[in-house]
Amino acid sequence: MKRIGKKWVILVLVVAIGGGALYLWSGNGDNKITYRTEKVDRGDITVSISATGNLYAVTTVQVGSQVSGTIAKLYTDFNSVVKEGDLLAQLDPTFLQATVNEQRANVDRAQAQVNDAQRTLNRAQQLFDKSLVAQSELDAATTALETTQAGLKQARASLDRAEVNLKYATIRTPISGVVISRNIDVGQTVAASFQAPTLFTIANDLRKMQVQASVDEADIGNVKVGQKVTFRVDAYPDEMFEGIVSQIRLSPEVNQNVVTYNVVIDVNNPDQKLMPGMTATVSIEVADRDNVLRVPIQAVRFTPPEAKTSPRGGMGGASSDQGRSGQETTAKRDNAGAVGKMSPNSNQGRVWILVNGKPKPVRLVRGLQNTRYVEVMDTELKEGDDVVVGMSGGVEASASEAAQNPLMPRMGGMGRR
Repeated sequence: MKRIGKKWVILVLVVAIGGGALYLWSGNGDNKITYRTEKVDRGDITVSISATGNLYAVTTVQVGSQVSGTIAKLYTDFNSVVKEGDLLAQLDPTFLQATVNEQRANVDRAQAQVNDAQRTLNRAQQLFDKSLVAQSELDAATTALETTQAGLKQARASLDRAEVNLKYATIRTPISGVVISRNIDVGQTVAASFQAPTLFTIANDLRKMQVQASVDEADIGNVKVGQKVTFRVDAYPDEMFEGIVSQIRLSPEVNQNVVTYNVVIDVNNPDQKLMPGMTATVSIEVADRDNVLRVPIQAVRFTPPEAKTSPRGGMGGASSDQGRSGQETTAKRDNAGAVGKMSPNSNQGRVWILVNGKPKPVRLVRGLQNTRYVEVMDTELKEGDDVVVGMSGGVEASASEAAQNPLMPRMGGMGRR
């Protein structure tokens, strides 16, 4: 008996819910259509491209060592301001100085050999003039002198190399700037066998910096040198910084089949708030219009239910198709990013105004648009007119609510069981 009673209760609830749904579906409920409108106004429209990048100094030099040795002294540290030629570090010169002394001794030995060969040649020449020696002995003395002279040049070259290496033991800055990195400490051994190890990194002038942003290949065609840029960094979330596009590098970067291009943005940093390595969220202004007639983008996307279901769509089937096609094209362009101004023939559209409480279509030509507004051209609309941006209520809204409510049974033909 209890099971029969529960079945009756469930059956009554199902009938009640189904009756309520049918009542709303038939339009007998209080479900009046309400249209939401916004004003046509005048204002600015800016189209921008979003990207991310990092901050760098305009000129950064890595200072290394061309000779091996032990760091004997350090004369600078992180964030030190240096001028061109200032002393940064000193390698222990003991072994390098010993090499210089050795090469000087080799030069002296080679010079002595040259002097001896010269004296030998002079004697051979005198004896040859008196016909006391053969021509071959004079030639041998000449060859010996030339050989010792070449040895002297070689010894002098080795001395020059040793003196240069000794000079390299004193490490100086090649530019003026700020030390942003130091990779050594006193007592550390520097091994410069195959390449010069980096000891310091010096930024030329942190009052002028660059943002190197990665721009997607779909947007790079809209980026031009000289365009304005705004960006934010995490360190100052409430502050907006400005820059100018100075270079678009042609070398592509491919990461997981995504192609991007490096865009260099010049930035002034007088307060030196911006630091190398900071991540910047960039917005590149690719197009703008000042004081133009505009409507909210929801207005050009809106289509009343009767226009969707009517064979003629209120303005003819072709017009309805054009409206939907225009909306789809607009949505695709919004997803792609920046939208440029197109020819009027390919950018026809329409919005809806209320006449006696009923929506009426008004044709227009879309101009520049971003994610909020669309520039309006060649239209009967005037500043201050109300355009429909959405609606609530009505049979279609009730059906949608019923379809989304899991407690309401689905009517025949309303979906799969």
